[in-house]
Amino acid sequence: MPTQSADTRGPSLEHHVAVGRRVFLGAVALGAAGVVFGARVQNAVSRALGSGLGGLIPGGNRFRIYTITGSLPQIPPENYRLKVSGLLDKPLMLTLDDLQAMPKTSLVRDFQCVTGWRVTDVHWEGVRLADVLDAAGVRPNASALTFDSYDGADTESLTLQQARLPDVLVAYRMLGGPITPEHGGPVRLYVARMYGYKSIKWLSEIRVVDQVVPGFWEQNGYPVDAWVDGSLAAATKNIGPG
Repeated sequence: MPTQSADTRGPSLEHHVAVGRRVFLGAVALGAAGVVFGARVQNAVSRALGSGLGGLIPGGNRFRIYTITGSLPQIPPENYRLKVSGLLDKPLMLTLDDLQAMPKTSLVRDFQCVTGWRVTDVHWEGVRLADVLDAAGVRPNASALTFDSYDGADTESLTLQQARLPDVLVAYRMLGGPITPEHGGPVRLYVARMYGYKSIKWLSEIRVVDQVVPGFWEQNGYPVDAWVDGSLAAATKNIGPG
């Protein structure tokens, strides 16, 4: 099976229940303190805000596992299906085996949460989203994509131009093995240059559409374009008090 590699570096974010904009910005500020001072600050914040929000605060170099619904979808790999629909010449229904039979791309990138924590040098493997789109044949009037999750709650979006970046993957391996349910497996999106809420977990459907439709987190105040090549302030500049 051919293997492709991409060289651009970029971080990302995992998810939690929706929180108010003011609380989110407070978590960002406290998260920065957690990066500097570690678990002692995180524990103090947890006591102040409660265990649910405490999970948002960084204090180490491991992943924080968040979920919108409070549960983790359990999809046996042999039962996994990815629907690719919308403005296409050839809509697809892909199994995990189908994805693994396509040309593979391997990346090593940091995983950056918009609230401040980071896991460095994460190994990812999967299929370039651009290759999936090419296999389905995108129609000329298409300009964006929407993504759905098997959790039945999370949604996301990218422009077609963003989706075709070489380091945007339909990923089925990370951290040296198959993606676990805790990390959004068996298949999740990975958008290397954006904060992790754009890397939707438990990917169930890719829909090609004619305009950007803000996803779950954007509807709750997060930026639609979540690039990590600027400061955290730049990434959150559109979030006002509320």
